[in-house]
Amino acid sequence: MVSNRIRELGHIDEAACRRFQSTVEFTGRKWVGAILLAGVRGARRFSEYRAAVVGISDRVLAVRLRELEAEGLIERHVQPTTPVTISYTPSTKGLQLMELLQPLVDWSIARESPAGAAAAAGAARRGAEPLAS
Repeated sequence: MVSNRIRELGHIDEAACRRFQSTVEFTGRKWVGAILLAGVRGARRFSEYRAAVVGISDRVLAVRLRELEAEGLIERHVQPTTPVTISYTPSTKGLQLMELLQPLVDWSIARESPAGAAAAAGAARRGAEPLAS
């Protein structure tokens, strides 16, 4: 029953509510989801992220990568080569977040078309899978 489900969801204390709100606001910032998705799809170098996230500027990408690193969602790796090589990979925490967002990815595919809906339903039947391409 809907009212029981609403009651169950309403049993979140104030501190948890604030943490949830902060998390939703951060993950909902423009480009954050696209950057995380690019990382789980294989982007490692700055240029690969820029190519994968269509429309993002270099400045905004640099800012978002720093924010994601500060939140522990992306790990920055510096290799002392000449010139220095910097790569970014999703952290364990970032991968956990993307796994939690997988149903949203499935929902977005399903709402696009009947074929997308069939693909999302198949993915749901098979259980958690890597994010859609």
